[in-house]
Amino acid sequence: MTQGKEVENPESRFFVLLLAAAKLPGVRIHREAYLRSALARHCTEDEIRRAIEETPAAAGITVDVLEKAANDSIRYETAKVSALSAAAGIPGILALPATVPADLAQYIGHMLRIAQKLAYLYSWPDLFAGEGDDVDDATKGILTLFFGVMFGTQSANAAVGKVAGLMSEQVAKKLPQKALTHGVVYPIVKKVAAFIGVKMTKESFAKTVSKAIPLVGAAVSGGLTFATYLPMAKRLKKHLAGLPLADPTHRAADEDIVDGEVVEEHETFAPADAEQHAADTTAVKLGEPRS
Repeated sequence: MTQGKEVENPESRFFVLLLAAAKLPGVRIHREAYLRSALARHCTEDEIRRAIEETPAAAGITVDVLEKAANDSIRYETAKVSALSAAAGIPGILALPATVPADLAQYIGHMLRIAQKLAYLYSWPDLFAGEGDDVDDATKGILTLFFGVMFGTQSANAAVGKVAGLMSEQVAKKLPQKALTHGVVYPIVKKVAAFIGVKMTKESFAKTVSKAIPLVGAAVSGGLTFATYLPMAKRLKKHLAGLPLADPTHRAADEDIVDGEVVEEHETFAPADAEQHAADTTAVKLGEPRS
């Protein structure tokens, strides 16, 4: 069967969607504003200041506090994406050609929102430090790996852990460009992107069918989103919380960047744990960002 380039290259399709979603209003989380808001109820002003200037781990913020803040963010984003997904499921079959492609990019946008929030709580650097719309290759790489963790792939878990370990060892404040763009981590990024691209193609069709019947489609859409988005966010939280960067004894120094190689063992795309949930490419309309 002949397939178009879009279908033949799920890796490229995923990267196109990722970059498009990153440009949507409300997707990019302002690190300083978010940390200040998320930690306000649990930390002193001095702790918050240090968390922003360095990292939450360097500020000595406890695991329990970070977990409370992370769970608050997960609940907020899950409720938001589920409600918007249900609303977007109402239009019915006549609106499908116009709504489905945009909905896919916007759902990825909500995945980007929770990925950023969890990353900042667990001491990753600012992923969108620049003022422009462009996403640099290192940021694109680590976000792809975060998505892979959310989808439950062992290769992504291992790669994120190694990048985090490299940063922790070198007390770096920026992502390791070389490891993510030229080192052996990069092929894993590409494979994870292809893996997710294939899943999105299959599940986009299933979502389209569920939206074909108004009201019933809305209930299915919102329910599937809740049942998939929540465990994916929890999976990422659990993984990031166990990495060296989240250790309160880790203190960021003044070095800016690390160019290191990472040695990759045999990789696999088997589920990372017994809990498996198909990722839902549901219809979502992004609201205004929450500080």
